[in-house]
Amino acid sequence: MRKLTYFIGATIDGYIAGTDGDFDFFAPYLTEDYVPVLMSEYSDALPTPARAAFGVADAPNKRFDTVLMGRGTYDPGLAVGLTSPYAHLRQIVFSRSLGTSPDPAVEVTAEDPLTVVRRLKQEDGLDIWLCGGADLAGQLLPEIDELIVKQYPVVAGSGIPLFRAEFTPRAFALTDSRIFERGNVVLTYAMAADRASTASG
Repeated sequence: MRKLTYFIGATIDGYIAGTDGDFDFFAPYLTEDYVPVLMSEYSDALPTPARAAFGVADAPNKRFDTVLMGRGTYDPGLAVGLTSPYAHLRQIVFSRSLGTSPDPAVEVTAEDPLTVVRRLKQEDGLDIWLCGGADLAGQLLPEIDELIVKQYPVVAGSGIPLFRAEFTPRAFALTDSRIFERGNVVLTYAMAADRASTASG
């Protein structure tokens, strides 16, 4: 069965962007030892223009063939005319307000995200990338199989959190961790087998 992976950058205190959606403060941590890892292992998660800039536009997908976005994640690209930000992937945007898709390569749906993901998992293909944002991640938390956090040594104080959801603790197991020269780390977690917290309080 295909996995749903939430692959996302975050601060130490768990924010994926500022209150206005800005995440430029992560840029100083794109170091010479870090970028090659992103290029070799996670190139599927690069926007199409970035793939072209880094010379991997024609690289085959290794990890993902589908990307899921909420409207808040899709809108910044749309505002600058980027209607198909991940043209190398099947793109699904969850929105009740967007209406007709602005690009034939992008599926816009108001369907329940959990229903869609459960259906996608039954299909053949590579894994599914949850790009964001917090509201969609909160809705899909029961179906997230893998969480890969690019954690940067920054404290934001406030902003958009990793998840926006009700208090529902769920246990994950750390399966890999890597540290880079400026202190950023890539942490990989797998959902615990029982898909629920084992904490007793």
